[in-house]
Amino acid sequence: MEYSNTWLTIGKVTGVHGLGGNLKVWSWAQSPDTFTQGLVVVLKNDEDPLDPGRKYVITRTGRYKKGVLLTLDGVTTRDASEALVGKLVLVDKNNLPDLDEETWYWQDLIGLTVVDTCDGELGKVEQLFPTGADDILVVTDKTPQGKQEVLIPMNAVFVKDVNLDTGVITTELPEGFITD
Repeated sequence: MEYSNTWLTIGKVTGVHGLGGNLKVWSWAQSPDTFTQGLVVVLKNDEDPLDPGRKYVITRTGRYKKGVLLTLDGVTTRDASEALVGKLVLVDKNNLPDLDEETWYWQDLIGLTVVDTCDGELGKVEQLFPTGADDILVVTDKTPQGKQEVLIPMNAVFVKDVNLDTGVITTELPEGFITD
């Protein structure tokens, strides 16, 4: 089963809780409320590109430390839940609430070209990661000297425009931000 580009990775199963099939999930969603009862999710092995994944329906959710606790329809034993540890959790973004203006799904930003108003093209967004303050764009550019990596806070001070239609993120970085 192949999933279209409307499917977003919103977490990863990190462990089990109790004997009844409950899963501990590290959430990549901005709000744990993204995981709602009745939501259809796909659990898929990121390491195996041939893994088609499997659809489940969330039957119960709860907060758990820095993540969420999920119960999935059909996963009722500890053994069944242990088999899902390490799987990515995907959801069809068409089933999620509409985003506010100036808000994007991380997956939509990966692969976009980053162009700075002074330094020109910096490379492409390879990944993002959260911090206590702002999410960080990891921008890489392969040069003859090797791979250059720039970390840019996803903050209006530095990121001036995100255009999903053209595939370009425009930044305005302070002088000396990028060192060769």
